[in-house]
Amino acid sequence: MKTYELGEVVAERRLETVAGNGARTPVVVKLGKPQPDPLSANQDWYCPHQILGLGENRVEASYGVDSLQAFLLGVYSLQLKLAERAETAQVQLEWAGTPDLGLEVAPAFGTG
Repeated sequence: MKTYELGEVVAERRLETVAGNGARTPVVVKLGKPQPDPLSANQDWYCPHQILGLGENRVEASYGVDSLQAFLLGVYSLQLKLAERAETAQVQLEWAGTPDLGLEVAPAFGTG
């Protein structure tokens, strides 16, 4: 598995897990600055991202044809991973006291 460096953090959100007994634990999601993919023949980009406090803390990445798509797919990836990890840990996630984490992104993988 490839390892990534988070690098310069360009976006961060602080969340909380809420357990069945009401216990709260902080969770932080971070997105690094999108970077050109040095292995891409098509000048693709990648965006490193990380979840701290809910499962593994490793840095992962999402790829796109440009920096914006890589960033948006990074947000989308975080949304999916947070939901999966919360289900596995049997906790609810909240942001600013609400279950809406504000990470809703509708990805576009190709052109129409």
